[in-house]
Amino acid sequence: MSDDDGYGTDAVDSGSGAERTFAPLPPPPGRGFATSWWGRAWLKALEDTALDGQQLTKGRRLAREGGVGAVSVRPGRITAVVRDRDGTGHRSDVLLQELSDEAWDRFLDMAVDRAGHIAALLDREMPPHLVEDAAGAGVDLLPGIGDLEPECTCGTWDHCPHSGALCYQVARLLDEDPFVLLLLRGRGERRLLDELQVRSTARAMRGVPEGAVRKAYGVPADEAFAAASILPPLPVPPPVPEEPGLPPSLDTEALPPSGLDPAALEVLAADSAVRAHRMLLEALAPGHERQPVPAELTPEQDAVRLAADARPEPWIAKRLAEGTGRPHAELKAAVSAWRYGGAAALAVLDEEWDPDADALARARARLAAAWEQGERPQLRATRARWTVAGDDVQLRYDRDGRWWPYRKERGRWVPAGPADDDPASALAGASAGGVDEG
Repeated sequence: MSDDDGYGTDAVDSGSGAERTFAPLPPPPGRGFATSWWGRAWLKALEDTALDGQQLTKGRRLAREGGVGAVSVRPGRITAVVRDRDGTGHRSDVLLQELSDEAWDRFLDMAVDRAGHIAALLDREMPPHLVEDAAGAGVDLLPGIGDLEPECTCGTWDHCPHSGALCYQVARLLDEDPFVLLLLRGRGERRLLDELQVRSTARAMRGVPEGAVRKAYGVPADEAFAAASILPPLPVPPPVPEEPGLPPSLDTEALPPSGLDPAALEVLAADSAVRAHRMLLEALAPGHERQPVPAELTPEQDAVRLAADARPEPWIAKRLAEGTGRPHAELKAAVSAWRYGGAAALAVLDEEWDPDADALARARARLAAAWEQGERPQLRATRARWTVAGDDVQLRYDRDGRWWPYRKERGRWVPAGPADDDPASALAGASAGGVDEG
């Protein structure tokens, strides 16, 4: 770290790739912390293995308030200076055992054996199912029970608010670059990719006659480099339009074919232009290649999405309600859910599920740790829903361990805000939220 405060200026990668330092991050927007599969998997591992949930809750608040300074990541250790609300700074470290050379050999062999894994890793992507395949080879990438060992100058022997805040900040780093986890386990990105390339090339060369190497693998590098000057440069990519294009008007003097509604088709064309523009911006955003491919929507889900995004005229909204199989009032609640969290929020609105014993135990532990002593409201549990006694507010627990706030309006439970990993924060959203009338 660059100074006593632990505040750097940018993410720094040492020449060997053995240590990276990330500048302090601003407080996270919204209520959630991690947004990617890797960041959320890290938090789940942290929260499932911590002995004291109250300390993690306090650490989460410190991280949310911007108390974590620059974070240094190196094999086996993450370090940062974390400041309390009164400004007192503590150096906090969290240790995670490095993988042995034998374990790394098994991991690399597994990646080379699976074409999809090696292609993704060499393209600087980390697919989530890499964790399962690595576990099948006897290599645990994510921390297990007791694997995260905290050290802090505040003197607490287990996870304290400072080490908890550091771990929550690491989840945000994993959102941006999952290779941070592999560095923590003992391999910097450059070294890992070089070893993968060597193993992949060696495997491809097996059984190839010596004289066939040139024919099979092109020309020597020096010849290719010498020819580069005669090739024209690649064209500059065209700039992204500032706004989506306008679809053509279908208002003509000719009568439309039977069964075709030109006005409805214009709505769909305009929606397609907006979605295409958004997809292009997302594709050009840094880190897009590491994001999972979104699941395909059902026709009913897409009708809700269209009603939420296009804000159509009432007569088209009525047709969309018919397409979703929902009365108009239910469509309004579905639209509100979609705006808060897309398909995941829509599933929470529509589905009731029975958590198994493990999921129910995790939910109860999170509820117990979310409030200070004596501050927790009285909650009545029904399946995966907890309703505040004497109040028209409710928490719904989803299959990914997140909490969604709901309010009862006109006798109907409606979404009141986005999901939160912390039930207390979600419940605060329910107290202030309501259906999005937009």
